[in-house]
Amino acid sequence: MRGFTPNEFNARLSKAQILLQKSDLDCLLVTNEADFRYFTGFLTRFWESPTRPWYLLIFANYPPITIVPSIGVHLLKKTWSGEIRSWESPNVSDEGISLLQNILSEFLPKNGRVGLPSGPETLLRMPLVYFNQLRSSLDKLHFVSDCEIVKNLRLIKSDSEVKKISQAAAIAGRAFSRINEVAGSGVQLSKVFRDFQALCLDEGADWVSYLAGASEQGGYSDVISPAKDAPLVAGDVLMLDTGVVYDGYFCDYNRNFGVTEISNRLSSSWDRLQEATEAGKNMLIPGNTAKQVFFAMNAILQKGKNRKNSSGRLGHGLGMQLTEWPSFSKYDETILQEGMVVTLEPIIDIDDEKILVHEDNFLITANGPEQISPQCNPTIPVI
Repeated sequence: MRGFTPNEFNARLSKAQILLQKSDLDCLLVTNEADFRYFTGFLTRFWESPTRPWYLLIFANYPPITIVPSIGVHLLKKTWSGEIRSWESPNVSDEGISLLQNILSEFLPKNGRVGLPSGPETLLRMPLVYFNQLRSSLDKLHFVSDCEIVKNLRLIKSDSEVKKISQAAAIAGRAFSRINEVAGSGVQLSKVFRDFQALCLDEGADWVSYLAGASEQGGYSDVISPAKDAPLVAGDVLMLDTGVVYDGYFCDYNRNFGVTEISNRLSSSWDRLQEATEAGKNMLIPGNTAKQVFFAMNAILQKGKNRKNSSGRLGHGLGMQLTEWPSFSKYDETILQEGMVVTLEPIIDIDDEKILVHEDNFLITANGPEQISPQCNPTIPVI
C-alpha cells in the first residue's frame, strides 16, 4: 500500500512522547523534510523549493501541531498531521515565526525546553535570522538538543518501511537487468545515465533522486562525478550507483559491468570485494558496533597494504534518505539493532588511480542479515 496506516504514525508519536518525557523535554521542533515526513506522512517534491520554511511541534503531553505555508494545507490535511495552522507565504517579514512563537508560549511553561535535532546528519531548515528571532522573543525557553530522539526513532525501520525499501530495490534490480538495452560500446555515458533513469521509471520508480557512476579503463577514479559525454569503449568498467525512490523510501546500491571484456586483474579485485562484503555481512548482528563491521571489511580490503583511496566509510544506514545513520567507519560506535536497514559498500584499489566499488542493501534481524537488494552476479557481467 501507499503511505502508512494511522497505527504506524500513532506508534511513532507515542514513542517520541515517551522519549521526550524521559529526556525532560517539553517538545520537539522539526523543520527538515525527512523528519517532518516521518511524523506526518507529508510526501511532496515541493521541498525542492527553499523559499518557505515548514514547522512541526511534537509535544510531550499534547497532540502535535504543524505550522505551514498556506500552499501546503490542502495536501497536509490528507496526512496524519494533527492540528494545522498556516500563514500566507512568501512573507519575508514573518514566515510563520509569530505563529510559532504564540504556540510555544501557549503550550510550554515559561522555562520550557525545546529539543531540536542537533547532531551529525541533521539540519535546521529555517533561516538563521528567523531562529534567532524566535529565541530572542522567547528568551525564557531553552532551545537544546533533542537528545537524538529523532535519530533513534528513525534508525529502526518498521515492517512497512522495510517493504517500501525492498520495493525500491526490486525496481532498481529490474532496471539493472535491462542494462543491455541502454549501454554498450560506443554509447555516451551521459546517454546511459539518462536512459537508465528512464528504465527505473518504467519499472515503477516514483523518481530517481540519485544516480552516480563512471566508465573508465580497468576501473574508475571516483564514484560521485556527473556523467561525461565520452562514449563507452572496450575495456571500460561501467558502474552505476542508484538511489531509486518508491513511496518516499530509497534503495542505494550499485552494479558494475565490463564493456566487451574483463581483465584477470579486475576479476581478482572483484573477488576481493565480494569477500569483504561477506565479511561485513557476517558482522551485521544486533549488539555489534558499526566500526566492527568496518574493520571486518577493511581487513579483507587492505591485505597488509594501506588503502590510498578511501571514502571514509564502507557503508551506511538507509531509508527515507539516501544515506542515514550509522556510518561503517572506524569511528562509529553505534550499536547495531534489529530493524536497521544498511548498505555495505566496500571499495578496493586497483592501482594508484583506479578503484572498484560494490554496494548492497541489508536488513538486520535477530537471526542475521537479510539481503534486500537482488543478489549480484558472481562475476562482473560483460555488456
